[in-house]
Amino acid sequence: MNAAQMKPASMRRAVLAALAALTLALPAFGQSFALRDDRGVQLHFAAPPQRIVTLLPSLTESIWALGGGARLVGVDRYSNWPRDVEKLPHLGGLEDAQIEAIVVLKPDVVLASTSARALDRLEALGVRVLRLRSESHADVRRTLELLARLLGTPAEGEQLWARLEREMDAAAARVPASLRGQRVYFEVEGGPYTAGTASFIGQTLARLGVGNIVPADMGPFPKLNPEFVVRAQPAVVMGVPREMAGLAQRPGWGMLAALREGRVCGFDTAQYDVLIRPGPRLGEAAGLLADCLARVGRK
Repeated sequence: MNAAQMKPASMRRAVLAALAALTLALPAFGQSFALRDDRGVQLHFAAPPQRIVTLLPSLTESIWALGGGARLVGVDRYSNWPRDVEKLPHLGGLEDAQIEAIVVLKPDVVLASTSARALDRLEALGVRVLRLRSESHADVRRTLELLARLLGTPAEGEQLWARLEREMDAAAARVPASLRGQRVYFEVEGGPYTAGTASFIGQTLARLGVGNIVPADMGPFPKLNPEFVVRAQPAVVMGVPREMAGLAQRPGWGMLAALREGRVCGFDTAQYDVLIRPGPRLGEAAGLLADCLARVGRK
């Protein structure tokens, strides 16, 4: 049937369907759109940004994983994955961002944490700052989907999250039955902070079928009294090797059966980076945790 043979109602439906399809694809063609960040601030864009600065490693990795690596013009000092980002200008951190250097790069948008108060000056200079929260799996999923829309490729965010879900499920299948339900202690480098149940690390551990000595009501990354850990008697202790070596010397920690029996997961620097970055390597992080738990389970 050609256009001349179509009834008016059918033609209207066809036109409306075509307009709807075009509307969904608008950002990819350069039309204006708006995004609301995790402060609740709405930012308007005339087109998907082509010059992006990221001031958090997880955001750098997310943009890259979503196919926007070529649009990065600057990153924070800690961004080191993938190796290609080492060639980009490194512009400080959240609290000592190199404001003048960022402005010179003329970014279409700067991506940062909601806690980056030092970036208020950037906004005062007219630079758009999209601030995102990254504490839980829900935050990671929302961020990936929002960044995919920012890049003009909305389907990429959903596809990436679906892949991470599959990778976490595959990692969970490798955890020994003997450790399922057992509680662990994951120390954030330097202590005495830890990754609690409410954190993205705690939620990854939960996906693997193990528990956490820190209840959700203590927040995602609480500061612990060392005695809390002794009383909790975690089945497995996790952290970086240089900290693991001295744990037994902490007051009372010689009483931890996990330390005496070698039920310890020490992750090197590269692995630790994967574990503490809430972004597109969540599946890889789950695999690292599962492999260590499998080794501990054989002890």
